Amino acid sequence: MSDSSSLPARPVIRRLSEQVVNRIAAGEVIERPAAALKELVENAIDSGARRIAILLEQGGINRIEVVDDGCGMTPDDLMLAVERHCTSKLRDETLVRIETLGFRGEALPSIGAAARLSVTSRPHGADSAWRVTVEGGLVSAPAPCAGPAGTRVVVEDMFFATPARRKFLKSPRVEGGHADITVRRLALSVPHVAFRLQLDDRVVFDLPGQDMAARVAAILETEGADGMLPVEGVKGDLVLSGFACGPSVHRATAAGQILLVNGRPVVDPVLRTAVRVGYRHVIEHGRHAVVALSLTIPPDMVDVNVHPAKTELRFADPAAVRGLVIGALGRALGGGAGVAGVRPGLLQSRAAGPARIWYPPADPAPARPAAPVFAAPGPAAFSGGRLDLGDRPAARVLDPVLPAVPPAAGAGKGAAPLEDEGAVLADPADYPLGAPVAQVMGTYVIAVSGDGALVLVDQHAAHERLTHERLRAQYLDGTLRAQRLLLPEVVTLPRGQAEAVLSRAGTLSALGVEIEPFGGDAVLVRALPALLGTDDPAGLLRDMAEEMAEDDLADADEVQALDGRLDAILARMACHGSVRAGRSLTRAEMDALLRDMERTPRAGTCSHGRPTWLKLSRADLETLFGRR
Repeated sequence: MSDSSSLPARPVIRRLSEQVVNRIAAGEVIERPAAALKELVENAIDSGARRIAILLEQGGINRIEVVDDGCGMTPDDLMLAVERHCTSKLRDETLVRIETLGFRGEALPSIGAAARLSVTSRPHGADSAWRVTVEGGLVSAPAPCAGPAGTRVVVEDMFFATPARRKFLKSPRVEGGHADITVRRLALSVPHVAFRLQLDDRVVFDLPGQDMAARVAAILETEGADGMLPVEGVKGDLVLSGFACGPSVHRATAAGQILLVNGRPVVDPVLRTAVRVGYRHVIEHGRHAVVALSLTIPPDMVDVNVHPAKTELRFADPAAVRGLVIGALGRALGGGAGVAGVRPGLLQSRAAGPARIWYPPADPAPARPAAPVFAAPGPAAFSGGRLDLGDRPAARVLDPVLPAVPPAAGAGKGAAPLEDEGAVLADPADYPLGAPVAQVMGTYVIAVSGDGALVLVDQHAAHERLTHERLRAQYLDGTLRAQRLLLPEVVTLPRGQAEAVLSRAGTLSALGVEIEPFGGDAVLVRALPALLGTDDPAGLLRDMAEEMAEDDLADADEVQALDGRLDAILARMACHGSVRAGRSLTRAEMDALLRDMERTPRAGTCSHGRPTWLKLSRADLETLFGRR
């Protein structure tokens, strides 16, 4: 038997003091100044405020001040407000129908346990204001003071009572950046409330109460309230609304994504994944979309009591939410080229500053005297989804020409010739990409739009998207035809890639690519999709093999994999079947390319997410030449 004297002393369980309990709990709720600011602004919004002013010093480390004109609090309310788990926001104790931003009753006690807190409040109609202070968890008695109707909260010396936590704070610039993002999300959730944010001596923004479109434009810093694509969707009791930038507008982080659920800003993985999937076919890999989406869902179908920060949710039916967001974004982004274009300034600073996008005005711009004449070109040169690319003479500058209005019933077929003075010219507003005037460097098509703006088109990127969409549509319809090679080609691949390709032979056959093993690491190619031609079967197969070898998804024969694996393969195929840079195009070919871009979904970007066209307005050109 062991000697009982050698056992360690039995630890004694004791009750922690209220101050220690508060400091421990504060670490869950208040992890940085931005978290404290979020709780204070949420309280201001819940109080019915119509204007909220915020002042931060040193990123909120030294001082946070939030002033609102809400309902205010009495002295008794003030004492309860700084006591843990006291709240006016829960109508019952079921935690099911939560309709306010705050409800846990932890914010002010947690802040007071970690910093120096002062709350001054005056109800509307009261004779005076009252103030209560909390310092390191020690609460003072309310005292009368002067103050306007509403509430003013001041937080100083963040984490002075918990030095270990204070040491982990970042620089004032970084902490201020987190606070800025936090306030922007909250300001977007209540566009009717005026917001003012000041960091030290700099006013970041001062916004009046406004509609959602104007608030989105101001918060996400786009060019005007019409600088976003509207997003709408309904699925049962779920309603989605908001705005999304076109695929050519993206940022290095997800900071440009503001997601609301029942008016609550959230950072939810289900919604973020849905946004990423919705943009997957049209945005560059590694970039993040810019969106502001608001989901309305019955309160009993979502649990907001998942984390003390209240930014994570649990949906009763996450698949329905994900499908609604993906579908709504797909419809919003499904327009042809010309709906939204990219200005050159975006490409010069897209990794840093906010992106700018262009949208056509609601009313067509008045015609200028110097605007080009729009008339009909020769017949379109697209045949079977491909450009007729025979030997062409060197490109030349052309007169801008747009198609004529189709002839009336009984009239002769075909477009009216340029010389026909009786031809009725088409409305330039129907052709957002305008009329081609030249091809430069054998790669870029120059066009002039109806309002006189300059349009630049990357012919390879544009035709790649057109081919991709045709391949995808034919695959889904079951009409993708294969064209057998006159002489089957043997392609040698690295062992891992050869195995990956051969294991998916059935899937590739549905895409019009017929292959079979040829011994060792060789693969025999017998047929390719007719839409692509048969110019480079070896290069196409090698690219597809590389795509498949890197793919880590499950069963390759699942139809659900189309939006992931197969679409990436289709993109590779489209790249090989597209008109190359360096090929001269006739005017008919250029015009056919522009018209197809206007009709094809997602034609504003290529299959890899790069822009297919740019637009320079008169103001852009004047800026470039220093005339502004």
